[in-house]
Amino acid sequence: MEEASRFSIPTSRETTSEPPVMERSDDDPHRPLPPEVEPPAGLTAEEYAALRPAIESHHRYDVGPGQCSSILAQRIRAPAATVWSVVRRFDRPQIYKHFVRSCSLKDGGSRGEDLRPGCLREVSIITGLPASTSTERLDLLDDGRRALGFTIIGGEHRLRNYRSVTTVDEIPARGDQEGSEARTVVLESYVVDVPEGNTVDDTKLFADTVVRLNLQKLASVTEAMAEAARRSATTS
Repeated sequence: MEEASRFSIPTSRETTSEPPVMERSDDDPHRPLPPEVEPPAGLTAEEYAALRPAIESHHRYDVGPGQCSSILAQRIRAPAATVWSVVRRFDRPQIYKHFVRSCSLKDGGSRGEDLRPGCLREVSIITGLPASTSTERLDLLDDGRRALGFTIIGGEHRLRNYRSVTTVDEIPARGDQEGSEARTVVLESYVVDVPEGNTVDDTKLFADTVVRLNLQKLASVTEAMAEAARRSATTS
């Protein structure tokens, strides 16, 4: 693997341990978030209030020395069920993840509806990143709460002890606001070690950029799916 003193992102947008416990909190949902979990940028106060339970349940980490964490949000004009049908495919991240060349489940693991926490995938990364392969373990797959979590446990890359959770939530339309529609918001968070030779800002800029591009492509893919479904319904 080619080492780099600083992370870099290609300009083209077309292109360990036991599984961690995903904590849930039943404490006061109005208490302040810890400093490492800032409210995702771009959310309205109403959206943040609606998403606070998901943030408390799935997007809080114990960030240790030499680590950093972040959370990003993406609004999507598609039903939450449609978005989740793509996010939950641990065996097919290349559907919406820009920098994944290919993916295969190890040891003949299950696919689609039969995915289970503990299964492993081998991901091949496109050229241009400081990585070539990544071995990843599925830690969380909750269809009821539409939450998926995984940990990078091996491979040729610089993101050590990377853990991530993605949640898909639908915010209902406001009955007191004419024209208001239900909307889907995807939250993706992570915690990761800061590589030697890099700063917290370097690491967050790199990881945030990758996550943001992935979420934007997820919106594009699922909005197209939803539009195709609407057209099919009107012509049938």
